[in-house]
Amino acid sequence: MKNYIVRKYQSTDYSTWNEFVATAKNATFLFHRDFMEYHSDRFQDFSLLIFDENQNLKAILPANRLEDVVYSHQGLTYGGLILNEKTKLQEVIEITFNLLHFLNENGISTLNLKQLPSFYAKFPSEEMEYLSFIINAKLVRRDSLSVLDLRTHYKFSKDRKQTINRGVKNELIVKEESSFELFWNEILIPNLKQKHQAKPVHTIDEISFLKSKFPNNIRQFNVYKEDKIVAGTTMFIYDNVAKPQYISGNSDKNELGSLDFLYDFLIKEFKHKLYFDFGPSNEENGRKIKEGILFWKESFGARTMVQSFYEIETKNYSLLENILL
Repeated sequence: MKNYIVRKYQSTDYSTWNEFVATAKNATFLFHRDFMEYHSDRFQDFSLLIFDENQNLKAILPANRLEDVVYSHQGLTYGGLILNEKTKLQEVIEITFNLLHFLNENGISTLNLKQLPSFYAKFPSEEMEYLSFIINAKLVRRDSLSVLDLRTHYKFSKDRKQTINRGVKNELIVKEESSFELFWNEILIPNLKQKHQAKPVHTIDEISFLKSKFPNNIRQFNVYKEDKIVAGTTMFIYDNVAKPQYISGNSDKNELGSLDFLYDFLIKEFKHKLYFDFGPSNEENGRKIKEGILFWKESFGARTMVQSFYEIETKNYSLLENILL
């Protein structure tokens, strides 16, 4: 078993970290330090860099610490071990051994992995799915994601087509906007408060800051009827995937057909991507599904892929010692 050097991220690693993210096979802009650090006051960062014996950076782990548990990362939609495209399974075994050993030696009892859904990766990258089996990781959650494969001959249901046509008849217009204020203040915040007694994860200032850093990745689309906003979505755009991060409409959304009209527009707008991710429809850590929302997503042609969440005891690093025959 080769030795790797594992150490915590420091501010002086900013460029090294971001350069690795830019070329990794299973990274997105969410792992850029500018994105990770917008909410640094909410988390105790415990991101790690893993180097080989020649000081070559081989992997990173975006992470935060809470007592004796390390999470990858509670402030991000997904995480996991980030690798470059040339990294092979044997190396990942060695990297994972050294990573878990480092955590164990530093008083960390558990590593919680929030895996990147496979279709976000640029190259096959399920090494940790296999190794989670070897190290007796506990599957603590699994979300079902509704995903539209844009390369297939997908079809909208009759109901979706009718509602889209309703939007056309109501002369709705979709516009891309540079500002989030109108959607946040007129639609999103009031709806979340009324329906869920909740607030958006991002404040207007936070999402505006993130857009200033990632203008090609974060885009806002609003739906108007006679110059009045009636719906909107904030899109996160990745190399292979387009994903509505926030989506909401006013109380007339069914009568106007505004959300279906908007999704029809977005699917066409991002048809050059490989996938359109409608996201999960789950509650209770993946054990329950909101049937109506799932039906709506699947009526656009979306089908199921999964995101897995694992709990790993760091002491199990020893189980990786004798895999290779």
